[in-house]
Parts: sequence; structure tokens; C-alpha cells
Amino acid sequence: MRHLIRTSAVAAVAVLALGACSGGSGSDEPDPAATAAGGVELVQAGSLTVCTNPPYEPFEYEEDGEIVGLDMALTGEIAADLGVELRPLNTGFDAIESGAALNARQCDVVASAITITDGRKQNIDFTDPYFDADQGVLVAEGTTVASEDDLEGLTLGVQQATTGADWVTEQGLTGTQFEDLGLQVQSLRNGQVDAVVNDVTVLEPFEGDGLTVAYVITTGEQYGFGVRKGNTALLEAANETLARVTQDGTYDALVAEYFGTAGSDASAEPTASAEPTD
Repeated sequence: MRHLIRTSAVAAVAVLALGACSGGSGSDEPDPAATAAGGVELVQAGSLTVCTNPPYEPFEYEEDGEIVGLDMALTGEIAADLGVELRPLNTGFDAIESGAALNARQCDVVASAITITDGRKQNIDFTDPYFDADQGVLVAEGTTVASEDDLEGLTLGVQQATTGADWVTEQGLTGTQFEDLGLQVQSLRNGQVDAVVNDVTVLEPFEGDGLTVAYVITTGEQYGFGVRKGNTALLEAANETLARVTQDGTYDALVAEYFGTAGSDASAEPTASAEPTD
């Protein structure tokens, strides 16, 4: 079950992502010469450095040695409007959602299907939401799971520092943490856990070959991209790009490419000023 924001209604959806990254300049201060259009400061001259955490298909994943996906395509549009190249960096999700990668000047933007929450807003400045999401439960075919009650007594694989992990804890269920989605699914196939909880959109590609999404947990979450707090110039530039791609059809085309469905099929229609649901 996918919930894409209807692009015709999102006049200023933004493209800054709360992603994960490794590497970077290693300096607490940007290169004074590393500026782009509009005077936006960058951690590396000529590049928009984006921290992300694959595998998380279709938002970020590796293909032919490159990190691709919807988040990378959208941040690529931001980079193009700034007149620079996109430079994705792979790092742990905890550094993404905590704002640590941004504060260490490892990257300019974090983009990794990040749910906007009040807690994360304390450390990151978010763009307008660009995607609606719910949680899902992935199990081996034949496993009888249809509701939260059926999860009692099971061991659930969760991705560390995610809202899915928070949900499992809040329900008083037993969770085992993994660094990324790929390790979660591998643990389910190996019988290390009984089920996996994560965003339903990224669990759907694993359906088949012995696995199935048992049910959807409606949470009303929304994704946003993130920048270092106070980085207003980059935040505004990203929002301008999202306004453009929603108006000129680019967003719909990218959604069709990565999801096989057009953004206009979306069920949600937030405006640019809408506050995201945490």
C-alpha cells in the first residue's frame, strides 16, 4: 500500500533529506569557496553532498555501483538547480536522524525516507513533507499474523533509530535491532526473527519468494528532507526546487519510474504550509 503525496497539490514540496552518510570534509567549517547559486554554502565545492542509508528501495539503493532511488533523483534536481553535482554518501541511519552527520559537516542534506517527528525537529530543519508513509509487518508465508495481538510473544526485527523501532517499543513488544533494512530481511529469512517491522512501502518489494506483508499499521507518518539547523539558504533553495518539480511534472515522472505509478494516484493532498503528522 503506497501513499504518495499528490504532486499537483504540493506547490512547495521540499527536497532536503534526513539521510545517512560517511566521509565528508571532516571539517567543522565549510570551504569558503564552496558556494552555489544563491550563495548557498556547501561542504565541498561543486557538489551537493547528500547523506543516505541504502538499501531502502525504492528511495535509495545501489545499482551498478551507484546509489539511486527517488530520494537521490529529487536531491539531484536540487543539485541541478544549484548548478552543482550530486554526491551521495552512505552512512548509518542513526547519524542521519540525529543530525550528527549534518553537524559534523559530512553532508549538506540528509535524504533517507526520514519521518518528520518533533524529536528530530530539535536537531534538523525539515523541508515540507514529500511522501506519506505507514508501517508494515513482513512475515514468512504461512505465518498467522493479522493484527497487533498476533505479534505478542514474537521476536520482531526492527531498524535502529527508526519510527518502526519506536512503535515496537511503545507497544511493549520484543524487538531485535539491525543496522539496515537488508539485515532485517535477511534475519527473517534465516529464522532469527519471526517478523520485520518497517515502512510498508519498502517492505512491499520483498513480497514473494516466501515472504508477505501480513498487514499495514496506519501511523500517518510523512517523510521530509533535512538540513543543518539554521541553514536557511539551502532549505529555501530545496523548497523552490520541489515547487518546480511538482508543477512541471518531474515529480510525477520520477514516482512513475521508481514506483510504477503516477504521483497523481496519491491519496494525500497536503499543501506547502501543511504541518506533517509525527
